[in-house]
Amino acid sequence: MDKIVISNIEELIKNINELPNSCIFRGHANSNYELQSPLERACGNKFSRKFASQCEEYSFDQFSARFHLYDKENIQPKSRLEWLSIMQHYGVPTRLLDFTTSPYAALYFGLETYDIINRPNISLYSIDYSQLMDVSLSLISDADNNFNETRKSIIGKQDDIFKETLDRFNRDILWVTEPQRLNARIDRQAGCFLVSGDKGARIEELINSPKYSSVDIVKYEIEEKLIEGIFTLLRKMNISGKSIYGDLTGLAKSISLEFKVYSA
Repeated sequence: MDKIVISNIEELIKNINELPNSCIFRGHANSNYELQSPLERACGNKFSRKFASQCEEYSFDQFSARFHLYDKENIQPKSRLEWLSIMQHYGVPTRLLDFTTSPYAALYFGLETYDIINRPNISLYSIDYSQLMDVSLSLISDADNNFNETRKSIIGKQDDIFKETLDRFNRDILWVTEPQRLNARIDRQAGCFLVSGDKGARIEELINSPKYSSVDIVKYEIEEKLIEGIFTLLRKMNISGKSIYGDLTGLAKSISLEFKVYSA
């Protein structure tokens, strides 16, 4: 993973605009935070394939068994990844790591929980989706002579392929997907997920492993002095909690972020 320190807004915009359209992004409120799934964080020092699997199965069974009691939209998830995405949407720790195809939405998420008192640097991660998926598909082919899918042929069936070729065998291979049926919030955020096929493999370890060394993965560390400038940039682009969430939660987050930035 490459690292680039950003010290002015013009440099940030230039770097973002030079990236290809095949990139996905994630923003962090503190540049010291790792690329870590909610399930990794929840398991803490007990994280292992066995413990993570037990936690996921327990959460899945509890959530899916009672889902119909609370579902007001008559949704019926069709795949494991769809279930996990809904669980994560409502706050259950899963092994899905949220990404977005919009660098500016990612920057917003970097600001949303920013610690305005201690003022750390924030970070923006960029991963070339096309390169990563080409490597992952090649790794699957190396392990399974009958697998002949390409990045083009997997469109619309990423969830099924993940279930049958990665999750089933706990392969330590990364996968990028979005639920086959998007909820409105994920759609607004241009959201997608990065996930490991091995429940016991940490995402950042896989990203930094030799097998993904050919993939363009960049961590932009953005100096804290740019926080207000980034907020102003996003506001001019009409990117706020209101546009990201589209509900009263988003309105509240938008107001809260304004207080946070202007009280610094």
